[in-house]
Amino acid sequence: MTTEIQTSQPNDYRKIKSRNSGQNWFQALVLLAPAAIWLLLLLVLPTLIIIQLSFVSGIKPGDIVNPDGFENYLRIFDPLYLQVIRRSLLLALATTGICLLLGFPVAFWIARMAPKRFRNLLLLAFILPLWTSSLLRSYAWITILRPTGLLNTVLAYFNLPALDLLNSTKAVLIGMSYSLLPYMVLILYASLEKLDKRLLEAASDLGANSIQVFWKVTVPQVFPGIAAASMLVFITGLGDYVNPELLGGAASMTAARLIYNQFLGAAQNWGFGSALSTVLILLVSLAIAFLIKLGGATPER
Repeated sequence: MTTEIQTSQPNDYRKIKSRNSGQNWFQALVLLAPAAIWLLLLLVLPTLIIIQLSFVSGIKPGDIVNPDGFENYLRIFDPLYLQVIRRSLLLALATTGICLLLGFPVAFWIARMAPKRFRNLLLLAFILPLWTSSLLRSYAWITILRPTGLLNTVLAYFNLPALDLLNSTKAVLIGMSYSLLPYMVLILYASLEKLDKRLLEAASDLGANSIQVFWKVTVPQVFPGIAAASMLVFITGLGDYVNPELLGGAASMTAARLIYNQFLGAAQNWGFGSALSTVLILLVSLAIAFLIKLGGATPER
């Protein structure tokens, strides 16, 4: 009799555990269903359509979709379009470098040196420009950088030569760096705020100077945050359309502007625009995969 009771108890436990597991899965599916449907309709399906269109040469609105080869992808290897992609990559990389150089000291000061009661206020003040439209921020930079703008007015007041920055790559870099700098600061702040002070004190006690402490203690601890912030800025800068369009002029053609021209501009070549979009998606996917790999790696201590 005792043996039968002992064997029935594990069976009942398994049944209860299986029932609870099924309920948990059902609850998870209910919670995830709205987001999954949203992503399926607005991300996965449009991406699949773009990939299908990328294999149709010369397709325009209203044409029948009939994939016929890799002509659109081969066209990308034209030196003119390769130069556009190269310029887009260099702009995104330069913007990432500028944001990292400018954002790290700011994030470090707010996270480690500013009084705690003012940190949230300082962060709010720094991200305040994000509350306005990116279009308005670009037009503000036009007002500053144009030949008769604020910058040249100040330079003329001090008898300094005027600068011709508008409609140039320099203006695009300024606008993109200004727009993406708050994202860099926010992510770096989140990493630096969790910095272990005991390791910094231990390194100082062992005779390390400030530079050694920074490179061998601080950077390894916040490296995942640096990688995440850099990838976010790079990916966003790679797909930026507003700043190159308004601040760069015709000489600063980027991949995003080229794709826009293929879909909504005079070119009206949806197949080639889809091929460019697919290549851009591939580059972003590789960047995200690189970020995931860096995030999963354990930095050396």
